[in-house]
Amino acid sequence: MTTHTTPRPHADTALPPIVSQAEWDAARAELMELEKAHTRAMDAVAAKRRRLPMVEVDATLELVGPHGTVTLLDVFEGRRQLLLYHHMLKPNDDAPCGGCSMFTDHVPTHLTHMNASDITFAMEAAAPIDEFRAYMQRMDRTDIPVWSTSGTDTREAIHPSPYGPGSFALSAFVRDGERVFRTYATWGRGVDGVPLVDMTVFGRQETFEVSPEGWPQHPTYSFGRLHDEYSNDELAGLTASSTTGETA
Repeated sequence: MTTHTTPRPHADTALPPIVSQAEWDAARAELMELEKAHTRAMDAVAAKRRRLPMVEVDATLELVGPHGTVTLLDVFEGRRQLLLYHHMLKPNDDAPCGGCSMFTDHVPTHLTHMNASDITFAMEAAAPIDEFRAYMQRMDRTDIPVWSTSGTDTREAIHPSPYGPGSFALSAFVRDGERVFRTYATWGRGVDGVPLVDMTVFGRQETFEVSPEGWPQHPTYSFGRLHDEYSNDELAGLTASSTTGETA
């Protein structure tokens, strides 16, 4: 192995000041107070998010998958909740959106944790399904369910962003039997940095959350475990808590 002793070009950029361990500990403690306040503020926002009213959307809206046309209700894959990312991939897109591609890279590698919380995560785009799947193959994310709204009015009907259906956004839906409701939507910087599960109407379903009465809840820090330890019933959402707190 060759050891490089010559400074690289970026070595002259600014660095934090050098201090003693005691000074660093004091500065870190001060920052910790701000971080804790930030965490509490995020909890308050998430609590407000879980109290948003919901609006019904047409459950029969059509999307195209690898095996043909399905409805929006089908995209739930039988689970109670759906997080749907509105990807900017266009038909014959030679320059896929860098922001959407980075978002795709940051989607959790294992969707099992969301599946076990009765949540399906999926993406839709205006590109034809074969092109969308080829793009996801390039992104090495064939684990994410993708759907095309090409040739349908679905994207225009469900896209929430004020910037129009050509932009990116994220929608959260919940179903009640055969009916589908939008519970949340965000776009722009709102898509950045918030755990996806926190965007759903039931949240992490843990007792630390200030949720409405009747919301499903488990002990704090019980969300998620080794992704290969979930049962098939858990991944299908069949063991998720009901709004009475009992397991279905």
